[in-house]
Amino acid sequence: MSQPSLFTPAALAAKTAGRLDGLCPVETITGAASLADAGPTDVTFLANEKYGHLLSATQAPLVLVPVDYPEPPPQGKAWVRCQNPSKAFTALVMLFAPPPPARPAGIHLAAVVDATARIAASAHIGACAVIAANAVIGERTIVMPGTFIGENAVIGDDCLIYPNVTIRERCIIGQRVILHPGVVIGADGFGYDSDATGHSKIPQLGIVEIGDDVEIGANSCVDRARFGVTRIGDGTKIDNLVQIGHNVVTGKACMIVAQVGIAGSTTIGNGVVLAGQAGVVGHLKVGDGAIVMAKAGVTKDLPPKAVVFGMPAADRREFARDAMFIRKLPEICATLKKLQSELDALKKQ
Repeated sequence: MSQPSLFTPAALAAKTAGRLDGLCPVETITGAASLADAGPTDVTFLANEKYGHLLSATQAPLVLVPVDYPEPPPQGKAWVRCQNPSKAFTALVMLFAPPPPARPAGIHLAAVVDATARIAASAHIGACAVIAANAVIGERTIVMPGTFIGENAVIGDDCLIYPNVTIRERCIIGQRVILHPGVVIGADGFGYDSDATGHSKIPQLGIVEIGDDVEIGANSCVDRARFGVTRIGDGTKIDNLVQIGHNVVTGKACMIVAQVGIAGSTTIGNGVVLAGQAGVVGHLKVGDGAIVMAKAGVTKDLPPKAVVFGMPAADRREFARDAMFIRKLPEICATLKKLQSELDALKKQ
């Protein structure tokens, strides 16, 4: 636990590289919470001005605000003016967070570990984990209970593998990767040859490679390649309940939000954002920095920095134009009906 001096308002402001504005009514800050939930000795933050109305009601005496926030602190509160209140608040939260559960190095007696597996002495293997033949687990990596790691799989250093994760044979996990409960790495891709006799399974002989500093949310799946590699680029963050098909390649630092589906053999560039429930059909290329908004369906290649909406996905300006016309359809129909009536009347004269 940090020393109490680290929790003074001035010290917390220094931690954020921010500027203390106003007189904080308490000498010591004891916790961190949201604007709505903060108590009289908590620090909180305002990153989005649409929540500014909560400032007057919050009990927090110390609030992180943007550098250019126009309002002065009221009596009984102090601001910490900083460049990025949300990011700064995250750093402060860690000062107050309870320590993580102890995961001592070693192999639990209830784990099943093949004699040929190579496990770093500093790694932790939890109860009922299964480590298959020739698997490799790096330094300080934590494998929690119930996880399966297949034959010849490789897991790098400083990874955190939560309970009930499956990493199938020959798949490769980089450094500092976090896999949340229920993640499946390397299940067979959805590949079949179909004819009049039915659907014949196509063997999926490739692997999955997960880059460094990747985080994958609960119950998400990354399928193994038919041939070669399904690859997730360094620093990419994947939310819960995401499906990534065989031979997909994502670039670095992508954000893939819940319930996204990416069909096989699609290439996603660097820094791409796929918002919730977006879908991308197979064999496409999505350029660097593209943004696919929620529920959009991508059916063709996207250039770098494209921003698309809708199904099929279209440029945001086209989407807005079409939406405007759709909203006007009742008015247009009424006008047409009136004109038709007038025309019919003229014909009868």
